[in-house]
Amino acid sequence: MIEQIAVIGAGTMGHSIAENFAIYGYRVSLYDTNADYLKTLKDVMYKELELLAEEDLLNGETIENILGRIELFNDLKMCAEKADYVIEAIPERVDLKQALFEELDQYCSPSAIFASNTSSLTLGDMMATVPEARRAKMMICHWYNPALLMPIAELSFFGNMSESDFEQVKALYESIGKQVVKVLKEVPGLVANRIQQGVAREVFSLIEMGVASPEDIDKALIFGPGFRYATTGQLEIADFGGLDIWCTVGDNLLPEMDHTTAANPILREKVAKNELGFKTKKGFFEYTDDNADRVKAAYSKRLMHQLKASKFYVK
Repeated sequence: MIEQIAVIGAGTMGHSIAENFAIYGYRVSLYDTNADYLKTLKDVMYKELELLAEEDLLNGETIENILGRIELFNDLKMCAEKADYVIEAIPERVDLKQALFEELDQYCSPSAIFASNTSSLTLGDMMATVPEARRAKMMICHWYNPALLMPIAELSFFGNMSESDFEQVKALYESIGKQVVKVLKEVPGLVANRIQQGVAREVFSLIEMGVASPEDIDKALIFGPGFRYATTGQLEIADFGGLDIWCTVGDNLLPEMDHTTAANPILREKVAKNELGFKTKKGFFEYTDDNADRVKAAYSKRLMHQLKASKFYVK
């Protein structure tokens, strides 16, 4: 049974993952190498949890109680040694993750389950340097950003771990309100990111061709396919529409669509100009000092409303 959780890496994903577990009553140890960053981290988390409290998404808990269940560490051994489940959210470099798992293997119980939040690195590479016995206790548990609000969790089941261990982790994630996707085969990007990249490729291509403005392309997605996707999956949509129709439309339309196997040139152009989106105040849209906080809060609010609405549509 998983009771004590350790999260390694307190950046955007890591501290949000820790908050998510703490909201549902779990005690969480959170580690980061930056001691100065840890000094102000609980203030950052407090503000994030305030937004959830405004939308009644904290199950009646006080923010102080939730944060009280998160203990911050600058010492990896002290953070992880008592954990039943350890998930890392450190930078996406396989050498860093290999070194981390080697170190964790020395500190943690043989029964402890190790997980990575990655969707871009392979489990095989990450666990290559740990003993065989530990590999049977390792998996990918991929969250979507923002972890507090996105209800998906992709969990690997690639044949290295037992069904009982997998079910234990699945139960953990279901206990914090996540919708679990069991990924049976190791492919780059897992499931959700591959679907997202397929959509993004066509969106970027439409902008490159000048078919519509960025505002209208986003509008087409939000109020067209995205409106259905909020409650209905692609395969069910295909069934409702008729597979014969989908087959015909696919034959007619797919040859006309983007088939590139690299990032769109319009993305490379914007990266070269340092137009990276929200982080640099300009991407496909512009963000000013006056409206940046408001835009980000509105984005979070939309996700919160969608999260509450989604509870009515879960099968």
